[in-house]
Amino acid sequence: MASRRTYLDWNATAPLSERARLAMIDALLLPGNASSVHSEGRAARSAVEKARRQVGALVGAEPSHVTFTSGATEASNHVLTPDYRMGRSPVTVSHLYVSAIEHPAIREGGRFAADQVTEVPVTPDGIIKLSALDALLAGHDPASGLPMVAVMLVNNETGIVQPVAEAAALAHKYRGLMVVDAVQAAGRMAVDITSLDADFLIVSSHKIGGPKGVGALISRGEVLMPKPLIRGGGQEKGHRSGTENFHAIIGFGAAAEAMSEDLLGRNERIGSLRDRLEHAMKEAAPDVVIYGEALARAANTSFFTLPGLKAETGQIAFDLEGVSLSAGSACSSGKVGQSHVLTAMGHDADVGGLRISLGPETTDADIDKAIAAFGKIAGRRKVPEKAA
Repeated sequence: MASRRTYLDWNATAPLSERARLAMIDALLLPGNASSVHSEGRAARSAVEKARRQVGALVGAEPSHVTFTSGATEASNHVLTPDYRMGRSPVTVSHLYVSAIEHPAIREGGRFAADQVTEVPVTPDGIIKLSALDALLAGHDPASGLPMVAVMLVNNETGIVQPVAEAAALAHKYRGLMVVDAVQAAGRMAVDITSLDADFLIVSSHKIGGPKGVGALISRGEVLMPKPLIRGGGQEKGHRSGTENFHAIIGFGAAAEAMSEDLLGRNERIGSLRDRLEHAMKEAAPDVVIYGEALARAANTSFFTLPGLKAETGQIAFDLEGVSLSAGSACSSGKVGQSHVLTAMGHDADVGGLRISLGPETTDADIDKAIAAFGKIAGRRKVPEKAA
């Protein structure tokens, strides 16, 4: 019998939670289209609106401000656009400012032209330089249109928490909009759209134990909204047309509700597991570099470099030991490339980093297995002379 594998790649995707699975099974029995006015349609609409309330509650948002999408990438392309409307009046957003460590879904700039996007540098610790953002926004030409700032709340590779509220204050100081990628934060730390002073939040179902293929763009209000990315029948109040991905939305809502419960206790348990893992890693390999170790991080994430071991080699080695983890972020199909996050931080991207990410179902036995695998792999690497 094959030994049990240990899954430590929750930042790439979380296994489908039991609550989401059961909710989706029940939803399969509802035949109606949520846009239909008959009894079956009203039942489907009621289920969608329940999910909207559940997702909104996860980030302190009004349910009516939740627009369901096919995922975080679509939500990003929806909100990152020069074309906005305030009621029936067009509003132009002329430039997008993104941190250099953003997920590719944000860094690509959505519907902005390449010359309308500027990257904001980060510190060697991987935190956006607010002074640089302030200087860039001070130089923005307000006559050309509004500025937009996009900063993730938790970096998907390092787990480092970004000063989003401070960035939002700068964006609003210059009459701009603030977009927050909360994909890795929702369900892993307290997230409140009002406290963050964000105009828009992006969340994803499959990062919190919901199904893949559904996410949401969540707005602070409804006065100023982006031009729809997908037009057609006018679903989602005209913000995103197309028949709703009904069963996935129901699963998303159930997962959001589950992750809203016992957030503090769950994070304390996961954080203690992560800390025990990192302590053992440093004992086995004192030269291991753990990025953001002394900073505020999501409790579930550890991103590290082991000198003398390339990230892709390490990922394969852990896989052979029965441990699933990532070499950076899983943002492209089957591809392990250089980490743009490490590059932005001024580190050696050729060596790369390995990311271990835990979840609610991670056990002490999983950590024991990861520690044993790390010890074996660290012991057989070729240590650089300067690190010996």
